[in-house]
Amino acid sequence: MVAPDKPLPYVGFSLLQLATAVAVLIVGWILTKLIVGSFKRGMKKTNLPDLVVEFLGRFLSALLYVAVILLAVRALGIGVGSVVLGLSAVIGLILGFGLQDTLTNLAAGVWIAALRPIDIGDVVEVAGKTGKVQAVGIMGTELITPDNTLIVIPNKLVWGSIITNYTRMPTRRVSVDVGVAYGTDLDRAIKLAMELMKRHPQVLKEPEPSVVITALADSSINLQLRAWVKTEDYWAVKGDLTRGIYELYTREGIEIPFPQLDVHLRNE
Repeated sequence: MVAPDKPLPYVGFSLLQLATAVAVLIVGWILTKLIVGSFKRGMKKTNLPDLVVEFLGRFLSALLYVAVILLAVRALGIGVGSVVLGLSAVIGLILGFGLQDTLTNLAAGVWIAALRPIDIGDVVEVAGKTGKVQAVGIMGTELITPDNTLIVIPNKLVWGSIITNYTRMPTRRVSVDVGVAYGTDLDRAIKLAMELMKRHPQVLKEPEPSVVITALADSSINLQLRAWVKTEDYWAVKGDLTRGIYELYTREGIEIPFPQLDVHLRNE
């Protein structure tokens, strides 16, 4: 039986060193969680945005995990200097093969956290994906889609793409398109639509709602109802106005035509 302090065959370290390394990993993992949690709580008491706090917390977590791993390696009796030298060689090899995405994503994450074109809780469209921002990590930005799917986009794609932020501004304009038949009394149709919007409790009085003619289409005259609302009320008001204008026009005898084609036959 091998003594706890004697090196194991073929591995070069003892059972005691192995147990110490495992203990260092466990204690280090617990301490890292506690330190990062305390760091986040302290940072949230400042005026820093949640996005910046989350990014700094993840960055600190990564640094602490690296430190814990190095301590565990040292507990095994392996020189930390040789490990760092080996990691440097691996990093150099990675960069030599042109895989600089890690550093690019890290730098992009810093810029996103610093300039904040997006923030936690914002609904955005970026890199062709739409969702609510959950976090900006060291390597990727996390979005939750409306159907509760998690999407992680590399930070370099977020920083290098056009970003549409749907919830950053306090108000938004709701636009509802509706077509009326040719021959309709447009003044009456517009008046009814205006009354519908003004009656809605969540439509803002300023800027005032409006109705515009957007096109003389093949089968209809297209109108657009435009109402300003608080951003958080956008979808509720859009649904109410869409249903409301249909029911109102139906009740008032204003035809909403469907696409149709008239065919004329000529006898030769």
